[in-house]
Amino acid sequence: MLKRLRNGIVLKALPVLLYWVLRLLFKTCKNRFYLAHSLKSTPFIASFWHGEIAMLPFAYLRLKQGNGLYVIASQHFDGSLAARLYECFGFRAIRGSSKRGGVRVLVEGIKLLKAGADVGLTPDGPRGPYHSVADGVVALAQKTGVGVVVCRVICKNAFTFNTWDRFQLPKPFSEVHYHMREPFFIPKDMELEQARALVAARMGECG
Repeated sequence: MLKRLRNGIVLKALPVLLYWVLRLLFKTCKNRFYLAHSLKSTPFIASFWHGEIAMLPFAYLRLKQGNGLYVIASQHFDGSLAARLYECFGFRAIRGSSKRGGVRVLVEGIKLLKAGADVGLTPDGPRGPYHSVADGVVALAQKTGVGVVVCRVICKNAFTFNTWDRFQLPKPFSEVHYHMREPFFIPKDMELEQARALVAARMGECG
């Protein structure tokens, strides 16, 4: 009971606090945007590493309104924190992962993409390994024909946390580069391992 109450308080307070910390960091940093402006008028699958999720909303909001993006967040406690944080930016969450609720998440993601929304997910989330590529991005791309957009946040000077995803926050007054590249497409007949390797290679091009 006590743990549930504590978690509930943390879920309400921490995402809001983090939201304002991120806004403050963004204001102090030297932000450089490298965004494909063709993305303004087309739905896409946003692919981003788990450790770079903190500052990524600022790149998306440079192009579009937040309510056009649905982000897949796990049903774990940290997924709940992420979902609440996304809501602060105006995004909406699809709850689930490849291991829990995977089929429902896939069906919902396909439906949203076909309706013209954008769907974002972490190939290496929610538990890693670091910079690995799971099946979610490939499945969404192959079943909808929608393009995959590599989204990266490269901090020139950052706090790197001792977590599996090497979670990063930029240091105040440092330089941050935001990348959202032109979409690439995964053929429906491409083998899974080959498609995952393609996603990994494209994600690594901005590193």
